Amino acid sequence: MKMKKAEAQNQNFEASLAALEKIVRELERGELPLEKSLELFERGVRLSRECQERLQAAERRIEVLLQREGDEGRVSVVGALGGDEFDAPAGDAKDAEDDESVF
Repeated sequence: MKMKKAEAQNQNFEASLAALEKIVRELERGELPLEKSLELFERGVRLSRECQERLQAAERRIEVLLQREGDEGRVSVVGALGGDEFDAPAGDAKDAEDDESVF
């Protein structure tokens, strides 16, 4: 059940982001009447805020997951998400340097 909810939220995020990108393209063309441009701009602001809220919620979930793993001795979040400081067992440091993946 949680997986379906997460998938639905992800699709909502993707759909919102796609709609926002479409609005930006339409506004950048500059061919719309003023009233239509204002309507699209207002919708774009709402979509932008929704996307930002979803991203912040995802960030909080990731922080919680990383902190839980830290409690189990695997990873400990030191700074805010996006920081690259964490505690890892000494043997993992070299492995992480050799890994070419983003994660």
